[in-house]
Amino acid sequence: MAVKIRLTRMGSKKKPFYRINVADSRAPRDGRFIETVGTYNPLVAENQVTLKEERVLDWLAKGAQPSDTVRNILSKAGVMEKFHNAKYAKK
Repeated sequence: MAVKIRLTRMGSKKKPFYRINVADSRAPRDGRFIETVGTYNPLVAENQVTLKEERVLDWLAKGAQPSDTVRNILSKAGVMEKFHNAKYAKK
């Protein structure tokens, strides 16, 4: 089963709000998901993002693949760098 970390659109017409969800890649965009790990609001000037960092890092360690947009959001939040450092740390 391929697991993805991707955006699910919420909110009303012309006012998008997104949840960052972990879902099976075969599930529909706004359909069934496994866990919500954050939110993203593009309408605020600084693009408000909230993340459950521990859960995101846990899912990345289990092999979940972020979508391109989620990868950019995680990179700006510094999560991808933490994941990279944890993955390649000398033991």
